[in-house]
Amino acid sequence: MKNYIKVDEWKIIEEGFDAHHHQVSESIFSLGNGRMGQRANFEEAYSGETLLGNYVAGVYYPDKTRVGWWKNGYPEYFAKVLNAANWTIIDVVLGGEQLDLAKCEVTGFRRELNMKEGYLKRTFTAKTASGKEVSVEACRFCSMVDDETAAIRYTITPLNFSGTIAITPAIDGDVVNKDSNYDEKFWDEVTKANQPDGGYIVMRTKKTGFEVATGMKFSVLKNGETIRPKTTTISKEKYVASKIELQAQQGQSISIIKYVANLSSQNHKPEELVASLAATLNRISAKGFETMLAEQAAAWAEKWKHNDIIIEGDESAQQAIRFNIFQLNQTYTGEDDRLNIGPKGFTGEKYGGSTYWDTEAYCVPFYLATAPQKVTRNLLLYRYKQLGKAIENAALLGFKNGAALYPMVTMDGTECHNEWEITFEEIHRNGAIAYAIFNYVRYTADEAYLADYGFEVLIAIARFWSQRVSWSQDKQLYVMLGVTGPNEYENNVNNNWYTSMLAVWCMKYTMEAAEKVKTADKAKYDALAARIGLDEATEFSRFGHIVENMYLGHDEKRGIFLQQDGYLDKEQILVKDLPATDRPLNQKWSWDRILRSCYIKQADVLQGIYFFEDDYDIDTIRRNFDYYEPRTVHESSLSPCVHAILAAKLGDEARAYEFYLRTARLDLDDYNNDTEDGCHITSMAGTWMAVVEGFGGMRVRDGKLLFQPFIPEKWASFSFHIGFRGALLNIKVSKEGVQIKNLSDVATTVSVYGKDQLVNANEELLVEA
Repeated sequence: MKNYIKVDEWKIIEEGFDAHHHQVSESIFSLGNGRMGQRANFEEAYSGETLLGNYVAGVYYPDKTRVGWWKNGYPEYFAKVLNAANWTIIDVVLGGEQLDLAKCEVTGFRRELNMKEGYLKRTFTAKTASGKEVSVEACRFCSMVDDETAAIRYTITPLNFSGTIAITPAIDGDVVNKDSNYDEKFWDEVTKANQPDGGYIVMRTKKTGFEVATGMKFSVLKNGETIRPKTTTISKEKYVASKIELQAQQGQSISIIKYVANLSSQNHKPEELVASLAATLNRISAKGFETMLAEQAAAWAEKWKHNDIIIEGDESAQQAIRFNIFQLNQTYTGEDDRLNIGPKGFTGEKYGGSTYWDTEAYCVPFYLATAPQKVTRNLLLYRYKQLGKAIENAALLGFKNGAALYPMVTMDGTECHNEWEITFEEIHRNGAIAYAIFNYVRYTADEAYLADYGFEVLIAIARFWSQRVSWSQDKQLYVMLGVTGPNEYENNVNNNWYTSMLAVWCMKYTMEAAEKVKTADKAKYDALAARIGLDEATEFSRFGHIVENMYLGHDEKRGIFLQQDGYLDKEQILVKDLPATDRPLNQKWSWDRILRSCYIKQADVLQGIYFFEDDYDIDTIRRNFDYYEPRTVHESSLSPCVHAILAAKLGDEARAYEFYLRTARLDLDDYNNDTEDGCHITSMAGTWMAVVEGFGGMRVRDGKLLFQPFIPEKWASFSFHIGFRGALLNIKVSKEGVQIKNLSDVATTVSVYGKDQLVNANEELLVEA
C-alpha cells in the first residue's frame, strides 16, 4: 500500500516526483467529462515508464482473443476501449536539450487535482544535464460544458539562462494499446492537415470503422501578452505539429494555450467531421482559456450541489469520498444512452473499458440519488436497446422463444469476454439487469418505464431462467447447474444460492410487472404480448411452478444459505489464519488451489442478502454475515462496500468502518497494488453506497425514503444529498440527531429511526437522536 498523496479536503496532491509512483499518479490524476477522458500523462516528453491514455467514449475495437480453442457460442473477440490520438503533447527543447523529467534534476514538483473546480495543475523546476534551469506550470481540464473539448495552459520560465526555446504542440495518432493481444495498432489515418495556429488528424478504427477527428488550435503569450511567432509545421504519418522557436529571456515567462477537440462519427457525420471540428475549435478559442476555466468551475459547483458528501472530523475520509464522487461524475454524465460505465472509466485500459454487471448492481444507486432521473433511465435504455443482441446471444447457446442472456462484457450488446467460465457460467449478470429495472421503478415511481421498455426486458430474462433450470428427479425440485456466482474463485458449481435466488425473484417480479402494465394500459400490454409472442397462461404457469419449487440450498445446522452444493466439504480455514505471505491469493496461489479452497473473492450469498434484505430477519442476516465474511478475501474492489452496508445494518460499527476504509482509499493509497492500470470507477459507487446506505441507513420502502443512521466514532458529523421524486434533501447526521433540509419546492415525507417526518418545501427540521 502506498501513501504518498497529501490529505486535503478538495484536492488530490502529490509533492515531489518519484518515477516509481508515476503510473499510479497517471491514473489518480486522470481527467474526463463523460464524452472523453485522459490519463495524467505529462505534456512534455517523458522517456520513463508511462501508460499513455486518451479515450473517446463509445469508440472501441474487437481485438482478437488469445484463446487457441473454441466452443460453440464462444466470443470471437474481446472489445477494447481504444487509446486514441494523444492531444496533450507540448514538446519543449531548451537550446538543443529536450525537457524530460526522466533525465532532468527535478525539484519543487507538485501535481494537484482540484476536484472542486475540475482541473489538473502541475508545477516543477527542472535542471538539464548542461545546467539550464526552468520552472513550468501546466494547467488543463476536460470541459464539462463543451464535452468534446479540452484546454491546456503551459507556461515555462527560464531561471538561469537566456536563449532559444523550441515549443512544439502536437497531435500524435500513432498510438498503441498496452493490452493489445497481438501488438496490433488499431487505427488507420484518414486525413490530416496543418494550419498556422494548429492542425488536425482524422483517424478511423480498423474493423469497426469509427472515425475520430482530433484537432488543436493554439496561441502563444510572452509575459502575458499575445505574440505571433514564426512556426514550422511538421507532418508525418498519423502526426501533425507546429514547432515554435522563441528567444527567451531569463525570468520571462512564455505560455502556450492549446485548445483541443475530439469529435467522433458517433455524433457527427463522417463527411462533416473536419468542418465541425474547425467550428468547435473556433468557438472555444474565442471564449479563451480563462472563460472556459470559469465555466468549468461553475459546472462543477452545480454538480457538487447535488452530490457532495461532507465529513467533519476526518479529513482523509473527506478527501476519499470526494475523489470517488469526482471520478464517477467525470466518467458518466447520462447524456447519451449509447454509453455506459467501464470498470476503469477513462483512467486505464484494463477490463477493456466495456460494460459489466457493475453498472446495474453498484452504479445505479449512486446516479438514482445524485443525478437527474434521465441519467439512470439512459443506463437502462442502454440495455433495452441491446435486447436483440442478448436474445441472439442466448440463441447461440441453445435457448429459444426470445430468451435473453445479456453479455458479461460488451460494447454493443455482443458478448466479448474471453474466459469460458465467465462467458458461459456467470449468468447472474442477467439478474442484476432485472434488479436495476426494479430498483429504478421503486425509486422513481416511473411505472411508464415498465410498459414502454422494462417489461419486455424482464420477460426475455425470465424466459432465459425458465429454460436454464433443470428438474431434479432426485430432489423433486428445480436446480441450477454449472454456474459461477459472484465468487469467481469457484467455477462450474451447482446451485449457487445467489444465482438461483435471483432467478426465482426475477420470474416472480416479471409476473408482478405484467399485472402493473396490464392494469395501467391493457391495450399496450396486449400489443406487446402479441409482438413478443407471450403465451401468458403457459409461460406464467411455468414461471410460477419454478418459483414455488426451486431448490435453494440451506444448512439447517448453521442456519445459513448454502453458497453452492459442496461448499461445506471444503477445508474451512478462515482468512485470519492464512499467512500474510499467501495474500493476495490470485497472485500467490495456483488457480487449482484457489478453486479447491473455501475462500470467497467477493460478496456472493451476502450480495443477495444486500439486494433483498427485507425478506430476511436480522438474525438470518447476522448468521450469514458472520459465517461468510471471515471466509472472504475481498480481492475484488466490489466486495467491501456490500459488507460495510450489511455490517452497519447489524450495528457492527467497527467492521462497517473497516470495510468502508478498504474501498474509500482503494486507489488513493493503491491498496491492491494495481492502480497503475486505472482507478476502480465502478467500486467508487460502492463507496458512496457505504456512506449513504451504510452509515446513513438509507432505504426506499413503499415509495418513501427511510434513514437509520449512525456516526462512525472518528467523525463529528456527516451529510449527503439525496434527490428523490422531485425533492432534493440534505441529510446531516451528528451527535445531536438528524438535520433534514429540503432544498426544493417539493414537500416529502421521510422516516427517521422508524418515525415518519414531513419535510415541507424549502424548510428544515431536526430529529433528535
